[in-house]
Amino acid sequence: MPALAADPTIRRQVMSAARDILAHDAGAPVAVIADRAGVSRATFYRHFGSRESLLESIELEPRPGAKARILVAAKDMLLTTSLAELSMDDLAKAADVSRGTLYRIVPGKGALLQALIEAYSPFEAIRGILAEHRDDSPEVVFPLIGRAIVGVAGERLGLMRAIFHEVTSGGPAIPEMGPLFEQTLGILTRYISGQMAVGRIRPMHPILALQAFVGPIFFHLMTRPVIERIVPLMDPEAAVDELVADALRGLTVEAGA
Repeated sequence: MPALAADPTIRRQVMSAARDILAHDAGAPVAVIADRAGVSRATFYRHFGSRESLLESIELEPRPGAKARILVAAKDMLLTTSLAELSMDDLAKAADVSRGTLYRIVPGKGALLQALIEAYSPFEAIRGILAEHRDDSPEVVFPLIGRAIVGVAGERLGLMRAIFHEVTSGGPAIPEMGPLFEQTLGILTRYISGQMAVGRIRPMHPILALQAFVGPIFFHLMTRPVIERIVPLMDPEAAVDELVADALRGLTVEAGA
């Protein structure tokens, strides 16, 4: 079985090389596949364990389309690099596409970030929650949003960092990602303003209320990998549930009365 610490980019490279080689030589040995993928045999075995495991992985994981490969590769790369430092050439190689194909699908980093947000961010889930629960109280809505946000933790943490950096720095991707972000922000702000109007949330600027709710969640998730090296933490869902409960105590009228 592949190791838990397997690098998803290396796994894709090996599987891509194996598909190309096995299409012409079904009996190709591990050494040939590893050489084509540009990895050592030790690296191959660390990621797949055996040739049979590689074949099983290829069967269970059909080769996705070019756009899907680009987005998965970019999501993985953002775990170790920023959007600004991400190399489009390296992305094309990791996704096993040509530069021409890459720029045809995502003509720049702004378009790449927008595509990543559409595919992996919690924005769509948040809009769905508010559409279904627009008249429900924060005690119902906030925990649902908290769980939607925690859903982007782990392998999507790099995307969270990229979104946060672009929003706070006014980065070059803002024009492309702006509409999607602004729509979600607008829906959240309108919900919070409506809850203030009916007396469920203490009167304050709705953006500040939103920051008081969402800010601690993002801070916890983005700093969690570093903190866990020093001290063990509860699982992300439980931690976010506590942060949501704390936000509710601070924002709701009952808590402030």
